[in-house]
Amino acid sequence: MLCQLEVGLPLVLEAARRAKGYFVLNAAPAMDLPTELLERCDLVIVNESEYALIPALAQANLVAVTYGGDGSAMFEHGQKVAEAPASAVRVVNTVGAGDAFCAALVLALRSGLDYTRALAVANAVGADAVGDPSSQPDLAQLSHYVERTSPATGVR
Repeated sequence: MLCQLEVGLPLVLEAARRAKGYFVLNAAPAMDLPTELLERCDLVIVNESEYALIPALAQANLVAVTYGGDGSAMFEHGQKVAEAPASAVRVVNTVGAGDAFCAALVLALRSGLDYTRALAVANAVGADAVGDPSSQPDLAQLSHYVERTSPATGVR
């Protein structure tokens, strides 16, 4: 299950309590998070500003942080364990890019990709999203992005 804070913290907390299996939180917009919620999260996804505004994330099990044109990184208990460069793209529309990144990252991780490769795939999906004028672009299947990325460099 992938939740975001725009639906409200009480609803997200209840979803976390009821969800079976893998639980991911896109902690946007940034706010203080209850310990119960952080402990339930298998993964928290934030941008660099949100990471700075939520100090408790430094102790979270697993956090993905996006840096826009500078790529993304994965942290375990505050220690960087993986990173991937951004895909070069002309930015046309940023609406929905974070959602596209989040969905792609979760799918990539759950399909068995390691952190670096999963970040590279999610970066490529996010790049396609910001390069499209639509706020809900018609993106390719995840396999397209997996094939497009190279384990050595993150992008082909």
